[in-house]
Amino acid sequence: MSPSNDAILAELADPAAITGDSPLERLEDAAARHSRLAAILEARGDRRGLFSVGLDAGEQAAVLPMQRDHEQFVDARWAGELSLDLLERYLANLHARVTGGVVEPQWARFFDLAEDCSASPARAAMAGYNAHLTVDLARAVAAAGTRDAHVPDFFRIVDAIAVRGDLIIDRTRSAYGADLGPLWRGYVVGPALDSIVGEGVATTALLRFADMGYNSLTLAHGLALQEPMLAADAERRIAGLWQVADDVLAGLAMAGGM
Repeated sequence: MSPSNDAILAELADPAAITGDSPLERLEDAAARHSRLAAILEARGDRRGLFSVGLDAGEQAAVLPMQRDHEQFVDARWAGELSLDLLERYLANLHARVTGGVVEPQWARFFDLAEDCSASPARAAMAGYNAHLTVDLARAVAAAGTRDAHVPDFFRIVDAIAVRGDLIIDRTRSAYGADLGPLWRGYVVGPALDSIVGEGVATTALLRFADMGYNSLTLAHGLALQEPMLAADAERRIAGLWQVADDVLAGLAMAGGM
């Protein structure tokens, strides 16, 4: 990857450059910037785009159409702030990666795998989704000031993304030849996985990526992060869940399942 290309990516990914007078306007600008950088990464075969292409598909097909229709939500401003914060977290880490800044551990894992051509593209891509759904989403829930009244809106957003999962799968396969389908659809070869981490454990962990149970855990972690007495424990739980998912993904890769 040339320095000049990284300079372009740094400009597009810089959260400080995002403009807009409302959460929706800022989300629109952030999504447009991300869409451009995803296209650049894809066009150049840069594996750092393994997560971006799927994220862009989900943003364009599910997130933005919902956010533009305020009647979809009980609290449209909160919904916009959640989606914006979540996207900005990835952009901030990509910006740090290409400028030599400090990258958070969950994203360092993704970038390391993406830049390692010996790692399967599906393995690398799923490391990005692990960072996004396990860590960043919980922190975005907290940053948006989520309360009980926002729970229906939270599940509307994550469900909208889940039902358009085929677009994420198709875009990633088209761009990089990575098949995320078995994981996104909750299909795994149970005996092979269970032999890695114990009977029933691996299969269950991967299935939770695809159902509301996993998002419920993320939501609970985000709510707990807002409580001073619970925040430290919530951070430990987030880190632990991220590590379990990463270990399962690594085991699946070793077993030739991705």
